[in-house]
Amino acid sequence: MGATAARALLGPGISVVKARGQWLDSSSGSAVMVTVHPASILRAPDAAARRAGMAAFVADLKRAAKRVRTGG
Repeated sequence: MGATAARALLGPGISVVKARGQWLDSSSGSAVMVTVHPASILRAPDAAARRAGMAAFVADLKRAAKRVRTGG
């Protein structure tokens, strides 16, 4: 979650903003989904942006959970 983790798993060229919500293959061969670090939501400029950020983050987590449950 976040740029540091994404770069560790996917390499220095990864952009969380551009890749968010996408499933990508890591250097270990595992699929990973890029998402923001939760702290970034708290730094949003206003309440509306925080709500939107949180909704997108929860949607990312739901997609990840679904893939784990269904195996694909």
